[in-house]
Amino acid sequence: MSEFHDDYPSYETMANHDEASGKKTRKKIWLVFTLLLVVTIVEIFVGMMAADWGASKLFLKVFFISFTILKAYYIIYSFMHLGDEVKWLKWVIIAPYSGFILYLIFMMTIGEGNFSKEARHDLPPATEQHKGGGGEHH
Repeated sequence: MSEFHDDYPSYETMANHDEASGKKTRKKIWLVFTLLLVVTIVEIFVGMMAADWGASKLFLKVFFISFTILKAYYIIYSFMHLGDEVKWLKWVIIAPYSGFILYLIFMMTIGEGNFSKEARHDLPPATEQHKGGGGEHH
């Protein structure tokens, strides 16, 4: 009887896992883990040093978005087994997300992200805030 106290001889045998495929799987997991760890350490390092380097906000945005997409790709590809699927299924899953990401980038590029700042109704219009000129007090 196995350690699970049931009638099945062993779950590894039922799943047709042998030691060679287990080593291959563990090697793949450690490779992906190491890659994600390195990418994360680079992100943290760049985030800490960006002010000292005088990096522009545009560079930082592009850098962090790119590295986040890279990490998401490897997580989906490896741990969610998308890399093992057929090509058309990969596209069925990835295309809607890619389209949405491109839409968000387009909206940020044309400035739609600032619309909420300009269209606030709870603040007085910018032209009326500084009426009166040279500091008159009543």
